[in-house]
Amino acid sequence: MRILLLTHSFNSLAQRIYVELAARGHELSVELDIADTVSIEAARLFRPDLVIAPYLKRAIPEALWRECVCLVVHPGPPGDRGPASLDWAMLEREREWGVTVLQANAVMDGGDVWAARTFAMRAARKSSLYRNEVAEAACRAVLEAVERFSSKEFSPAPQENNRARPPMPQEMRRIDWQRDDTATVLVKIRASDGAPGVLDRIGGRELYLFDAHPEATLRGTGPGALVARRHEAVLRATIDGAVWIGHVRPRDGFKLPATLALADQLAAVPESDPGVLPERRTGTWQDIAYEEDGAVGTLSFDFYNGAMSAEQCLRLRDAFLAAARRPTRVIVLAGGRDFWSNGIHLNRIEAAPSPADESWRNIQAMDELCRAILECGTQLTVAALAGNAGAGGVFLALAADRVWARRGVVLNPHYKNMGNLYGSEYWTYSLPRRIGAERARALMQERLPLGAPRAAEMGLVDACFGDDLAQFGFEVQERASVLADAFDELIEEKLAQFKAAQAAKPLERYRAEELERMRLNFYGFDPSYHVARYRFVHRVPHAWTPLHLARHRRAAWRRSA
Repeated sequence: MRILLLTHSFNSLAQRIYVELAARGHELSVELDIADTVSIEAARLFRPDLVIAPYLKRAIPEALWRECVCLVVHPGPPGDRGPASLDWAMLEREREWGVTVLQANAVMDGGDVWAARTFAMRAARKSSLYRNEVAEAACRAVLEAVERFSSKEFSPAPQENNRARPPMPQEMRRIDWQRDDTATVLVKIRASDGAPGVLDRIGGRELYLFDAHPEATLRGTGPGALVARRHEAVLRATIDGAVWIGHVRPRDGFKLPATLALADQLAAVPESDPGVLPERRTGTWQDIAYEEDGAVGTLSFDFYNGAMSAEQCLRLRDAFLAAARRPTRVIVLAGGRDFWSNGIHLNRIEAAPSPADESWRNIQAMDELCRAILECGTQLTVAALAGNAGAGGVFLALAADRVWARRGVVLNPHYKNMGNLYGSEYWTYSLPRRIGAERARALMQERLPLGAPRAAEMGLVDACFGDDLAQFGFEVQERASVLADAFDELIEEKLAQFKAAQAAKPLERYRAEELERMRLNFYGFDPSYHVARYRFVHRVPHAWTPLHLARHRRAAWRRSA
């Protein structure tokens, strides 16, 4: 069918639904929901059989839903209505929640139900639930709804027991540090993560809090006091323990690592340093952790939203080099549940005195990390992508000998959406070796998301498996153990191939050529990268839908259609 995706932004859920529908042969186009007139015009141009709205912040115009069936993805079970469905469910500590695909009508979230799915609630950030449980349930429900619509034999059912709930006010999210225990503090921050955060006050400054994690051992002198700092996070005491807060946002600013935003208040706060290669521990927060199982070492890293600052890149490089000195045969690089990596840290760059200089420092650090993995001659390396990856994060993964991805992962293997960045991370070396020079050039121009199954078909990743995180993790260990058993033959083959490749063209030449182009992006006359970064960090609303998404607005498509 011809399906128009109408969405507030092309976020992770919209991208996942896009790749799932594309894989089933549907003709797709995307329109960002900027104004009623724009959405109506998009439908007139594309003439869709069906409109699907994965993520909206306002109602679909009546002129559109009366002319065309419009299916809305609502992150709540049938009967639930309102813009803060998941927030309320988390704050009220629901054990099970759901996703409903409903038909748009005059009542916001009140239309007839085409499909619905439920899922068990997990103790996690709202943004993590949204990118995992909600996304999986939404995909299953959307695909079922599309099949039902296509059959023309299904009649959607009216919702029962409708409960319309308002947006959640900050008063409901507010933390009382003198009364709230650790569990309550965690729930309030996690239910607000992504947006809008929990408005709080630290050292006389009003800040929104995000990215909270429990601490089982360290304690403070009094509730609300800053107890310790660890890399990007600060530890704050509660009445019965303490919580790590990884990120904050000033009222008039953008989201930043807590230690950077609160730097002027941390002089007397002790550093809790877990070391270069910290062993995995429960009951605390670690963005890097290491564990071994026989001949397989797993180096885990979980950076907020997949963004990697220069400091994080270099810490991960040092941890990798330390892991490479261990007597293992395989090193698995396991990123976070939500994201494997999204490349350089745009918010840190935006906050720097010279964003150009910080961009340059960050990309050099990413290259140092990639080089350490590419040059590893003592172990076989595996990039295990349980979460999505974008831009430089995709090419960081390609530095490994094997790339395995969970079936639901979405990749964005290009840089152009960030102001036509050229990119580095040795992509000009690693990408053509996997898919060929011609296909590599085409992929870097495509600018559309790529599902893991399609990435495996084209050779971008080596294998795609696992319907959930537990299944994926288990199979990663099984496959890594098989590699370890064949180590002697595989390492000899790896070293010979690397030596031949370096004789033809050393890694340093690839890096120098890439960075020459990146220097122009950062310091040249074209400000596109700096403009795009500013708009991304400051969440500037879209004024139009990019043509690579809105195929119905391309003159060539309209002529052919």
